[in-house]
Amino acid sequence: MKPILICYPKCGTCQKAEKWLKSKGIDYLYRPIQEQNPTKTELTDWISNTKLPVTKLFNTSGLLYKEQNMKDKVKTLSQNELIDILSSNGLMVKRPIMLLGERVLIGFKQDEWEKIFGK
Repeated sequence: MKPILICYPKCGTCQKAEKWLKSKGIDYLYRPIQEQNPTKTELTDWISNTKLPVTKLFNTSGLLYKEQNMKDKVKTLSQNELIDILSSNGLMVKRPIMLLGERVLIGFKQDEWEKIFGK
């Protein structure tokens, strides 16, 4: 099964991740996050698989996050409410996201990816 890279094409970090994958000859499927928002089920599974708090899935440097004053909201809303927000707009989600079967990588950390892909 090919890894799935969930990205936003204008995101600099996503571009770095794609460049790295291509330089290592790693074949992957591309999923545009804005057109194919993560679903509530996917987000819930990713939180469970990564053991990360839901707040770590937010793109805190994004314009949308700042415009909607999410910095304060993430402190008071329930996990289900936060998942609803994340699933409503892919630009709210930290990216890139790499899906490797049950394994989920949030963000691009080259050292981590090199260990996983063995490249």
